[in-house]
Parts: sequence; structure tokens; C-alpha cells
Amino acid sequence: MHAFSKVLVAGLGKVGELVARLLHESGFEVVGADVARSHDGLPFPGKPVDVADPLALRHALEPLDAVVSCLPYQLSSTVARAAHATGTHYFDLTEDVDNTGVVRQLAADATTAFVPHCGLAPGLICMTGAWLASTFDRPISLELKVGALPRNPSGLLGYAFNWSPEGVVNEYLNDCEVIRNGCRRSVPSMSELEVVWIGGTQLEAFTTSGGLGTLCETFEGRLDRLDYKTLRYPGHCQLMRFFFDELHLRHQRALAGRILVEAKPPVDDDVVYLYAAVEGERNGHLIRDQIVRAYEPRTIAGQRWRAIAWTTAASAVAAVELVATGKLPHHGFVRQEDIAAADFGATPTGRLFDPQTERAAA
Repeated sequence: MHAFSKVLVAGLGKVGELVARLLHESGFEVVGADVARSHDGLPFPGKPVDVADPLALRHALEPLDAVVSCLPYQLSSTVARAAHATGTHYFDLTEDVDNTGVVRQLAADATTAFVPHCGLAPGLICMTGAWLASTFDRPISLELKVGALPRNPSGLLGYAFNWSPEGVVNEYLNDCEVIRNGCRRSVPSMSELEVVWIGGTQLEAFTTSGGLGTLCETFEGRLDRLDYKTLRYPGHCQLMRFFFDELHLRHQRALAGRILVEAKPPVDDDVVYLYAAVEGERNGHLIRDQIVRAYEPRTIAGQRWRAIAWTTAASAVAAVELVATGKLPHHGFVRQEDIAAADFGATPTGRLFDPQTERAAA
């Protein structure tokens, strides 16, 4: 039984709509909030709430128990402040570091749970990496990598903007927090380029911002090395450096996002790669252990969803389910690494990640 039941989903794009549908299927009373789209044909009621208006947002939240922000990262702090003012549980998908600081401050005296980073990266990758590190007697290094890619890439970039262009530009340009020699530090984004092979496919990996959530804080002094990198097809990083630096678009983020999404629009046939590797001591031996997964599009509630959409949405809904059922705290700041992998996998939505469930849905 859920300790709370009424949830507002703010932002009904591809991911937001699926978050709302999955919550609805899981037994929550869902309200969708989006001024930019029709609510016709959805199995839950919708409201044209202007989420940029704090008073309108507070009014929408007052009769509800929780809110999931599926909005561009610039608006998430507005939702978080409204949730704090109305005593509403708060969840988001953002990777933005500044927004995390706002959420942490609000959570300090909150009577409800504030759970940021509930998506794929940060989110599922953080939970997976923390769990893998916990299986070692002495973990030394933790490498986390995620890529959401077209299965059949075209052009030199080998990419399609199935995710928010604002979010992609943000993570490509902001500095990245890592652990080196046991201490937290910052490194430039799009640096430390390396080659990665997954199932015979050659990829490249480079640093991007925000994918670690709060892991650096959690593991400082406990790991010698920790970083998060984005996976792309070979050559992508060099071309993006040219785009941002030599074409002087680094300081014109909105324009950069528009150009990129027009050049590389979304595709339906995508794949999400998740890669977590730990080196350390286990049973007196130095070993390397890793979890590598490839997620493909799948059918949920009679509709086909891109891999990036369902993996992100399902991760967020599982977090809501865990708070609602008391598996996670009901107040204060909740980290993704606080989520037990077994608890996550036992939720109705978390079971979507079970390999047998995936094969059955393929």
C-alpha cells in the first residue's frame, strides 16, 4: 500500500508522459501539468499549469502529495521551491549541479522527501555503481558510463537528440566533478577521451557534467578514483569541441541547442548503454568487476517507447514507489546511492529492467 497517492507530473514530453502513465498503472492518482500540449487521450487528468509561475504552481500542488519534475533543468528549482512551500514530496530528473544545491538547501528543514537525479544518469547508473562498489572489501576505482545513441547512426556526429538539447548542451559544457587520489576535484567537460568496446561495438567515452549526482561527496576518501563519462560513436567528441569552441557557440547555449536538434532530430530506433566497472580487493584478490547493459525500445501499455524514454521514466517512477512504500525516507534529502538495488528491482516499475521482462516485451 502507498503511504501517499496523489502525484503531479510537471512536463508531459516523451519522458514525462511515460512517467505519468507508469505512475497511473502503479496505482497512483496522477495529474499531468503542461501548458504546451493537449491532454486529450491520456488516461489521467491534465492541467495547463504555467510552471514558471510560482503561485500557480503552488496552487496546483496544494491538494497533492508529490511532484515529479520532468521539465528542462532551468525550471526544476522553481518546482522544488513550490514543493517545499506546500509540503509536497519532490522528485526530478535533472543533472544540473546548481539545481542540486537548491534542492539540498530546501531539504534541510523539509517535512517531505526531496529526491533529485531520478533518471538514468544521474539515477540508475549511480545506484548501480554504488551497489557494485559495495560488493568489494576495498573498492579502489569506480568508472560509470552511459550512452543514449541511435542504433543506426548517420553522419559524422553519429547522434540523434532523443534527449533534451538543453540538457545535452549543459552537460557538455559545465565542468565535471570527479575523484582523483581520493579527493574531489573538477575537470573540464569533453576531456579524458578513451575507447570503449561493448558487445563488439566501438564507442568513445569522455567526461560530461552531472552524471554522478552526489557520488563524489559520498565516496570522497573511500575511492582513489571516480568519474562519469558519456558514450558516443567514434569522432563525436572532436566534432563537438569544434562546434562549441571554434564556432564560438560555447556562450550561446540556446542557439547551440537549436542548431543541433535541427541537424540531428530524434530517431525511434535507439539503444541505451549502461556501463559500471569497479576495481578493488575482494576476498584478498585484486579484481575488476563490471555491469554492462544494452537497453532497446520496448512496448509499455500498448505503446512503443524509445530506450532513453522508458529507462529514464522507469527509474524515476521506481524512486517514487520506494518513497511511497517506505523503502526510502519520507523526509529530507535522499541520494540515488541510498537506493538498494534489490528494493529497486522489486518495485513494479523496477522489474522492467529485469532481462527476462525485457526479452518478453521485445
